[in-house]
Amino acid sequence: MPVHMCPPHCNDATDLLNGGLKRSDSQIEFQLLAKREAEGALVHELEKLKATAKNDQQRAELEKDFQGFQHLFHRFLQDKGPSIYWDKIRTLPKDAIIPYNNIQGECLDDNARVKKLLDKLVVVKLNGGLGTSMGCKGPKSVISVCNELTFLDLTVQQIEHLNKKYDCDVPLVLMNSFNTDEDTKKVLRKYTSCQVNIYTFMQSKYPRIKKESLLPVANDVDCTEAGIENWYPPGHGDVYNSFYNSGLLDGFIEKGKEFMFMSNIDNLGATVDINILQHVLGKRDCAEFVMEVTDKTRADVKGGTLVHYENKLRLLEIAQVPKEHVDEFKSITKFKIFNTNNLWISLRAIKRVVEAKDLNMEIIVNNKTMDNGQGVIQLETAVGAAICSFNGSHGVNVPRNRFLPVKKTSDLLLVMSNLYDMKAGSLTMSGLRQFPSTPLIKLGTHFDKVRSFLSRFASIPDMLDLDHLTVSGDVTFGKGVILKGTVIIIANHGDRIDIPSGSLLENKIVSGNLRILDH
Repeated sequence: MPVHMCPPHCNDATDLLNGGLKRSDSQIEFQLLAKREAEGALVHELEKLKATAKNDQQRAELEKDFQGFQHLFHRFLQDKGPSIYWDKIRTLPKDAIIPYNNIQGECLDDNARVKKLLDKLVVVKLNGGLGTSMGCKGPKSVISVCNELTFLDLTVQQIEHLNKKYDCDVPLVLMNSFNTDEDTKKVLRKYTSCQVNIYTFMQSKYPRIKKESLLPVANDVDCTEAGIENWYPPGHGDVYNSFYNSGLLDGFIEKGKEFMFMSNIDNLGATVDINILQHVLGKRDCAEFVMEVTDKTRADVKGGTLVHYENKLRLLEIAQVPKEHVDEFKSITKFKIFNTNNLWISLRAIKRVVEAKDLNMEIIVNNKTMDNGQGVIQLETAVGAAICSFNGSHGVNVPRNRFLPVKKTSDLLLVMSNLYDMKAGSLTMSGLRQFPSTPLIKLGTHFDKVRSFLSRFASIPDMLDLDHLTVSGDVTFGKGVILKGTVIIIANHGDRIDIPSGSLLENKIVSGNLRILDH
């Protein structure tokens, strides 16, 4: 195998291949050779990995995955300079983002018309994530979030309600990762009597590559507990190729389905919206990709936004922004909206761009450190970045209630509280709350994991009139606590605060040590 050598001052292979030095002609030639050698070495290692497959089916699956990985790796080597040049960003055209109020139709009271619309729809949920960040094992979608119902329970309830009410057939499709596929399929057995056809497919499995050599960490295809750290799911941008490769895309097109509504399974606001469905089907020949965006607040300053770039609509993520322009990107006056990752996409258009290899998504280089200290690279893509690959793409500025993600236990506290009412799996803001916005909640590290979070509440507090809650340190809440206005509770290191049952805290700061013991 060729030996890869870095010139002086190159930290690793990525520095070399991306031209970390001022380059003379000889250095440019050297880098081109290095890129070709890196690609050849990778192909050789992938062939060795394929040879460890246990059977023909596993070998065929690896072949598909590795084709996609080699294509991504090739693009990674060819990338030159930043993917976005700041001075080329232009003001969005007026028709680039349509207000939600402008698309509200008149068909909602006509069940027959709604049925015709819904029968052309497929709902896809991105279900590749684990619940580890919240201290849970297994797929995140099986965490209980509201009335002991999981993300998956709520999703199934929502779609079953539509299918029963309108006598339609809206299928649910889950894109699993190798981390979630087996456990999810076990859970799906409990929905066999539900009026929802549920399908699954698995996104690709790519090998992590060493930062120094750009060669795979794995020596074989083992993806059990011992070898699982050597592999990764390559981001939700992989949905297009994986959906196509699964055969489901062609099957749905043959059944007369026209659009998919895709969203993260942990976004409880991402329900099927008949107004948006009518809008996309009415423009099916000229609008192949519609992204739901919503107004940015100070809590959303890092969210991706839409920009006009080289005569196309593009998704701009904070990772693409030059350091000197990050504050400008975070401005809620210049970039007023952000991407909710609720997407409506034409199925035939997906088939066309995948077959023509026209998908153009920026590569996300995700640097990680393995448990043994090995520095690795994950090459990923984001689903919304494909917006520039479709015709007639635009955004719809939706109400904030369509973006209700549960990423942390502070989000979980919101959706478990009396701030929300639930009907047929959908959450809506309680009519008893006087303000349309949700409270700002900050919980300390004692609340990070779901089990410890739940153990600190005898019951979830009444938060209908809450504006802001900060809790830090060893704090517990009794039953029937009411929080109003701004409440700050700080237990210093070594102290503990027990909020007594039935307490009313309104515009209060609680600090020090307060513990009530049973007599």
